[in-house]
Amino acid sequence: MNATPHWLTSEQKASWDSFIRMQEKLIGRLSRRVQTDSKMSAADFIVLVNLTEEGGGRLRFLDLAKLVEWEKSRMSHQITRMAKRGLVAREECPDDGRGAFIVATPAGYKAIEDAAPIHVEHVRRLFIDALTPEELSTLGQISQRVLQHMEKQPE
Repeated sequence: MNATPHWLTSEQKASWDSFIRMQEKLIGRLSRRVQTDSKMSAADFIVLVNLTEEGGGRLRFLDLAKLVEWEKSRMSHQITRMAKRGLVAREECPDDGRGAFIVATPAGYKAIEDAAPIHVEHVRRLFIDALTPEELSTLGQISQRVLQHMEKQPE
């Protein structure tokens, strides 16, 4: 027998709905801008940002998938598309025959270096400029708390 759901209060639902609408609209607009400005998909951009910022240009396939919160199959398809366009390459892992490294190519570095400054301007215009420094700090703290809470929860 299922327990009665613990429904959100009207205030909780309003906050959640506003957050979701804001997040979807922001990501949608930023994704369209990346596509228009750089001819890269939002997925290309996410992969290259994580490779170049987090991994120094090179990450194990599974570590990259975990960083961007994607299923292995989605990451595999994305990497295949990007490799065909010369943005990334796969390198076998010498100490683990099952593993592979994903490496940003010179073309991948050029693509992200060209796209990032334009992307940052859109982030600033659509997000940063809407908040006071105090609000931005509070939002950062709240976001960090939710991320830490999620890390403690089962998938």
